[in-house]
Amino acid sequence: MRSLFVALLLAASPQTPAQKAKELSGQKSWEELYLAFASGDAKAVPEEQRATVSGALVKGCQALMKDDTVMAYSMGERAVLFEESAPALRCLASAARLTEQRAAAESALVKGVTRFPKDGSFPLELGKLLLEEQDFVGAQAALEKVPPRVKESAEAKKLLQQTRQQTLQEDAARSEAARIEKSLGGGPRRRGQAVLPANSSSGEEASVVSLRGDLQPGMSIRTPAVGFESGLDRFGRRTRANNRFVVSYFANGRDFAQRTDYEGKVVEILDEAYHFTRNFLGVARETPVSVVLYTAPEFRAEYGVMASESAAGIYFSDAIRINNAVELTKQTRATLVHEYVHATVADLCGGGNRDAELKLPFWLNEGLAEHMEERYLGVEGPTQDMRSHMKVASGPKKISLRDMIDRAPMSMWNPSLAYSISAVAVREMLRQEGTHRLVTLIREVCSAPPTQKDPFTEALRTHYGKTMEDLDAEVESAFKKR
Repeated sequence: MRSLFVALLLAASPQTPAQKAKELSGQKSWEELYLAFASGDAKAVPEEQRATVSGALVKGCQALMKDDTVMAYSMGERAVLFEESAPALRCLASAARLTEQRAAAESALVKGVTRFPKDGSFPLELGKLLLEEQDFVGAQAALEKVPPRVKESAEAKKLLQQTRQQTLQEDAARSEAARIEKSLGGGPRRRGQAVLPANSSSGEEASVVSLRGDLQPGMSIRTPAVGFESGLDRFGRRTRANNRFVVSYFANGRDFAQRTDYEGKVVEILDEAYHFTRNFLGVARETPVSVVLYTAPEFRAEYGVMASESAAGIYFSDAIRINNAVELTKQTRATLVHEYVHATVADLCGGGNRDAELKLPFWLNEGLAEHMEERYLGVEGPTQDMRSHMKVASGPKKISLRDMIDRAPMSMWNPSLAYSISAVAVREMLRQEGTHRLVTLIREVCSAPPTQKDPFTEALRTHYGKTMEDLDAEVESAFKKR
């Protein structure tokens, strides 16, 4: 409410946004400055004034870095929305690291490397960040982008020597893992570790290799530090696991050579889904996710004819389940992106997909996944078919966001239109406030105590100054645009 009040004052003021931002910055009124520009579309400010507004927000970001890192991050985020200047990206990245938002820091630094190739600070800091995450190949690529005659070059050269040594060791580990896998006909293991036979009676579970952290209670699969490893899950299914995914088949009917070739392609697509999601949202799933591959008959027998004919895949019981996982088409890839987004949202909400379903409106959960799928496929906004459907969806046939709070879009009279409406609503939220604001809202709603009544409506009002009826109106307007 207070941000809305400040925004109204700003709109009524004879001063331009640039003048107001400069005045508040000069007074070091950081909270008032943030509230004045915390909401609304940055594009509503005249283009020639955006740099001034961004610069004022950067000063606030820098001033608050030590005392209030959360507010510093928020100001840096808004500064970048007004102008992706080097100081704005640099301050956002620094604040993101201090608030443990590493994906957001990486995203800001990558933008800095791309937009300002002569600035050595961006590739140097990106290299340091990736080194901390033990991504030695990525760190090496980043550090090599530091220009040779800038002040950061000396430090970059020292780090490059360390990074190249680590990369050589990692390559050697991968080669060893591949050699062992080929000789044993199973998953790779690190030197000095034994592979337990399926009938092992040592007290440990069968086919568990390089143990490191349970995926979920009752599962025997652990995630390896290097490469993939084979194992059995609690249902006796053969799995291939790394630190992001655990791939298995609903049935173990395929021979080993066929599975290995197919799984390699699936994992390639899964990695693409991971990076696409992280680059777009600034976050990805922190814990490994199970991926179960079905043939069309298997999926039909398990989930029914309607689901098998209308869904290319689902995220259900904490696993991505792919329908007719035989031909890896463009649509299959997009489905993996869609379902991986669900897995990421479930992770943000505490782990299980049931947590997300209970705490978030269905339209938000499905709309975000659908919007990401459309972005992956290169679809911008509702298709002409959906626009036509929207024109006749009036009266009792009208689909509103409130209809899809507790009911999935799939259960609406026109599921395709319901998904499209949900995706457009999310697209409007992202367009107006960016990805960080949406992720913050999701986390806030999912962490609300059970006693809090309707936390989503309150969060929507707090972060966007809107009601669902406001969003419905914006969705209708978006459908009418060409």
